Amino acid sequence: MAFIVPSPREPADRTHAITGSGDTTLRWYESRLGWAALAGPPVRLLTGLRFDVLDLPSDAGFALLRRMPGTGPVALDGSRVRLLVAAGSADELPGLLDWLEWGGIALDLSAVGTGGTIAAPALPGPCGVQGAARWLRPPEPGRDVEPALPVFSRFGERGGAPDLVRLVEAAATECHRARMAHIAAFRGAPPGARGATVRGANPGPPGNQPLAFS
Repeated sequence: MAFIVPSPREPADRTHAITGSGDTTLRWYESRLGWAALAGPPVRLLTGLRFDVLDLPSDAGFALLRRMPGTGPVALDGSRVRLLVAAGSADELPGLLDWLEWGGIALDLSAVGTGGTIAAPALPGPCGVQGAARWLRPPEPGRDVEPALPVFSRFGERGGAPDLVRLVEAAATECHRARMAHIAAFRGAPPGARGATVRGANPGPPGNQPLAFS
């Protein structure tokens, strides 16, 4: 009598865990924060509705976070740091950079606004997927996120977050500093010479800025 060996398959509990993780993430963002999201995998958050995003390299992003303790929610996705800012900010970025005299300079600083998406960071806690986007400064469920987002306003700060002009100026400075450091390293310049042409104050030693879920 011949025996039929069944094909290998995922254990039922692991399959459910993988599927349930995406469903849980989607529900959490939609119900707890009221953000529009697209089912995955991976789950993605729609920009331009409740928030826009400033996108910059991680080395510049970490330096920026050391300089500015209050920024609103911040996520890390691979080698990119993403700062949530008020909806409509993406449209203001090119003009702000020109006004701040950063126009035409390669900064690797961009914004995601209406019609865009970003990967949804893993939910806070020990179950985040390694390598997935994660929160450095997470949003607080049960509280409106918008009042804590940097906004373009001549009245200065709002809800403890810096004005968008100040945030963009600091982000551009750190992006330029990081780029100059990479160029200097590539050319073999002495460490003390790196960043000498960069505008702005030194952000200070690392370690002063608490980062959540790092």
